[in-house]
Order: sequence, then structure tokens, then C-alpha cells
Amino acid sequence: MVARAHVFVVFVVFAVVVGGLHAMEICNMNQDGLDACKPSVMTQNPVDPTPECCKAVAGADMGCLCSYRDSTMLPYLGIDPALAVGLPAKCSLPAPPC
Repeated sequence: MVARAHVFVVFVVFAVVVGGLHAMEICNMNQDGLDACKPSVMTQNPVDPTPECCKAVAGADMGCLCSYRDSTMLPYLGIDPALAVGLPAKCSLPAPPC
């Protein structure tokens, strides 16, 4: 379960950070959803996910998100993988099917 959550969160974090550069939609998460989740996965001063973040995570295409599980960009972008792994659980959501 932890590995599945990690895959999902890695993608979300990557999408959030990269998405900040351009308006985009990734795996059914729009720019607003990506931006809402960013503060919850950053290494500096992370916060609990907002209802907006959890709503975005709940509506995401989990199979699509799994394709980003091995991204090496997360630490480079200031994203804490441990925080990313815990994001679905903090939103009371199941782990993705990866």
C-alpha cells in the first residue's frame, strides 16, 4: 500500500511543481488542484492537505498518476517523498492501483 501511495504522491508533487510554470491538467487534476496540493508535499514548512487538495486527489486518474512513480525530479524540486507518500492517507483516500 505504501508503494502505491508513493507512486501517486510522486506524480502529484511533480505535477504541482511543474504545473506551477504553466496552466495544465494532468491525469484529471487541473492547475487549481495541483496548486492546492503543493504546500502539503514541499520540504520546507509542509501543511496538511486542504479540502481542495483532497478533492483534486479524489478526482484524479490513479492509473495515469502511477506512471510517474519513479520520477527523480521530486527531491530536485524540493518535494519530500515521505510527505508525498502520506498525502492520500491524510485525505482519507485509498492508495492508487499501481
